[in-house]
Amino acid sequence: MKTLNFLLVFLIIASGVYYLYFKTRQFRTSYMFPIRKKFFASKAGSFLGGLLFFFGINQLLLFEGVATYVVSGLFIVFGAYIIVFNYKASQHYKQFIDEETKLNEN
Repeated sequence: MKTLNFLLVFLIIASGVYYLYFKTRQFRTSYMFPIRKKFFASKAGSFLGGLLFFFGINQLLLFEGVATYVVSGLFIVFGAYIIVFNYKASQHYKQFIDEETKLNEN
């Protein structure tokens, strides 16, 4: 139980770090690359969803009670939805990045 909690805390922290990394990449990308900005935003969103998902699972393991189960369930469902939605969006934007780079070569 202790190692599982450690693993979940590690995943929560890693998701937060990757969220900040991709959000920074999104803000630092030039205005000439709007598709790339959307790609980085969707990657950041999927890691934010991962943070919610792992936080919900961690709370289920730490606490007991009806309120904990309801709130953790909402975090897990909402986090999973955000992960799937943003993963699909990043796969959609990924196919246009090379084309956008070629169009903006000057």
